[in-house]
Amino acid sequence: MPTTLAFDVYGTLIDTAGVTEKIEALIGEQAIAFSDRWREKQLEYSFRRGLMQDYQNFAICTRDALNHTDAFFKTTLSQAQKQNLLESYRVLPTFDDVAMSLQALKNNGIQMVAFSNGTADAIEKLLVTANIRDYFTDVVSTDEIQSFKPNPAVYEHLLKRTSSLAEDTWLISSNPFDVLGALSSGLKSAWVQRSSSALFDPWGIEPTSTISSLLELKEKI
Repeated sequence: MPTTLAFDVYGTLIDTAGVTEKIEALIGEQAIAFSDRWREKQLEYSFRRGLMQDYQNFAICTRDALNHTDAFFKTTLSQAQKQNLLESYRVLPTFDDVAMSLQALKNNGIQMVAFSNGTADAIEKLLVTANIRDYFTDVVSTDEIQSFKPNPAVYEHLLKRTSSLAEDTWLISSNPFDVLGALSSGLKSAWVQRSSSALFDPWGIEPTSTISSLLELKEKI
């Protein structure tokens, strides 16, 4: 079977810190702390909804997390300002190594898909706006089975959608919870450690490979 690479999107291909500039224009020096808490709550809400089996899509989790963060920091953003921030999640930039890395992998004939908690339409728009959609044969969204990573069912869904075997499939992600989820489901996984200060969860399970840049992928798979 050919190798399949499934790329997480938010935080791996797409730099979610790109929204921080817009936040800074609204609230000033608290922008980084605001952005970090928003991201943390966004993921927490998806985990909680998955455990509760009370599914709402990732856009709803993102909206609810923004409302929480606004209340936590007492920033009293208007509905128009919140909507503007939510829209920014659909047009975020890529990391600098992304296009070059994807092109090199495509030249080697490797099947690549985007694999995200986001809805398919949101991810399609994000990838098209970032000019990287053509590198992927498909966009696989967990929304299609109304669940979130790291539920084992979403990795099984990925394998079915790509007609791939677990041992021939790599999950590429900067999110340790996603890497652990893939490994626990029998896939291989590369953890993208974009910062030397980023920590991998000490669960006694190690990534198949750890890289600091997507440019290293070609030599690792």
